[in-house]
Amino acid sequence: MLAAVRSAAVLGIDAYAVTVETDAANGLPQFTVVGLPAGAVRESRERVSAALVNAGFTLPPRRITVNLAPADVRKEGTAFDVPIALGILAATGQLRADAIANIVVVGELGLDGAIRPVRGVLSIARLAGRDPRRPTLVVPPANAAEAALVSEARVSCAGTLAELVGSLRRGELPRAELASDASPASDDLDLADVVGQAAARRALEVAAAGGHNLLLVGPPGAGKTMLARRIPGILPAFGDDERLEATAIHSVAGVLAGGVLASRPFRAPHHSVSAAGLVGGGSAPRPGEVSLAHHGVLFLDELLEFPRAVLDALRQPLEDGRVVIARASAAIAFPARFTLVGAMNPCPCGYAGDRDRACVCAAADVARYRSRLSGPLADRIDMHVTVAAVPVDALAGRGGERSSVVRARVERARRRQRERYHRLAAVECNARAPGRWLDAHSPVTADGRALLVAAANRLALSARGYHRVLKVARTIADLDERDEIGDAQIAEALRYRPVLARSETPPFHAAAAAR
Repeated sequence: MLAAVRSAAVLGIDAYAVTVETDAANGLPQFTVVGLPAGAVRESRERVSAALVNAGFTLPPRRITVNLAPADVRKEGTAFDVPIALGILAATGQLRADAIANIVVVGELGLDGAIRPVRGVLSIARLAGRDPRRPTLVVPPANAAEAALVSEARVSCAGTLAELVGSLRRGELPRAELASDASPASDDLDLADVVGQAAARRALEVAAAGGHNLLLVGPPGAGKTMLARRIPGILPAFGDDERLEATAIHSVAGVLAGGVLASRPFRAPHHSVSAAGLVGGGSAPRPGEVSLAHHGVLFLDELLEFPRAVLDALRQPLEDGRVVIARASAAIAFPARFTLVGAMNPCPCGYAGDRDRACVCAAADVARYRSRLSGPLADRIDMHVTVAAVPVDALAGRGGERSSVVRARVERARRRQRERYHRLAAVECNARAPGRWLDAHSPVTADGRALLVAAANRLALSARGYHRVLKVARTIADLDERDEIGDAQIAEALRYRPVLARSETPPFHAAAAAR
């Protein structure tokens, strides 16, 4: 007999339909899987055979052939175990063909018949939700919460193969009604714990409000990492579409815990990470850290300890908001719209420019150390902030505002930006806005325009640098709830620009310094 079970697989972060065709013919006992199966798929023969027997079913001595269609696309992973088992049961007459006519099944089988979780279920649920035939998606219990995020999909789950077959025989697939807990996780990291560092706290607020990339420069122990790890507490809450996209990426990568992302991701890879680990890659491309930080923060501590080639791989995702991984068979795109936050020392010993400790590095060593951050990458970082060490006698003082207070201001600024860019696709904050569009549609006072032009000429700003100053100034104006960008906002934005190979500093403005 011939049986067909519908399943799905993931390519990139999108799912595509796979039909598992099973033929049980007379002949010498044999179990063959075709359709470009990878190693884990070929090994399903042993898992499925043992699971069927241990679950109380019969595996007749037949010549069994399983085809995974379309046969010209390589199949990865263990998600085809359950559909293969159901196909064998239907092909050998142990399960009616109409029982599997309108279902989509994914899941890995244990040798005892238990159904185990797999990667990419959220993407598969989105595919099933778009199917006009309205199939029931059968998933492992551990994946039910993420599948339930897609309201258009009818989701069912079963813990064992025997339980699933029993439900199919009765024609009763219970719907998995799971309320996903999408409330932000409680976190003890609060900005109120930070003593002093008023300028750095202000920079964090501006970066969070506009989605701007931020670099913190200072000596060891100044609090750079402490500040960076408190950014998630002031970021705006997830939108529904943003949560689905970010959760789908974590599901495909196999790092999703708890069924749904409760808050914006914060990724902090070690400086020994490879380029493939950072931006994605592999023979079967997987998302890297930049994609796992989608709609969140990528924090690179000890930035200049990363190899320069790895850092330069960030240029495309920072500019385009996605990573394209090209292979001989296909080019796969992973979304990567994240806020980059870096922390670095000013020199190898860490004390260049420090008032209390002398730097022991030679000038050549300092120049070589700083050259690890290339000019093009530095130009893509909107805000460069110096973080000085806090005096010991000030550590007993009170901290500043709580994260919840700062977050309320960030939320108000983001609402203004959503209203401004509601007609622009894929633009949700000032950092993502086209520079020329913002220059044409965001009013700047005459004094502000004059200051911006003078500073651009004095600092030899590139066109990208000019527009990035304008974007940061626009965010500062949004925090101030101003429609126009004034000279105070321009001056504060200019204070965040890097001054490379220059002894002078950007133009000083009293209103910006008073913040």
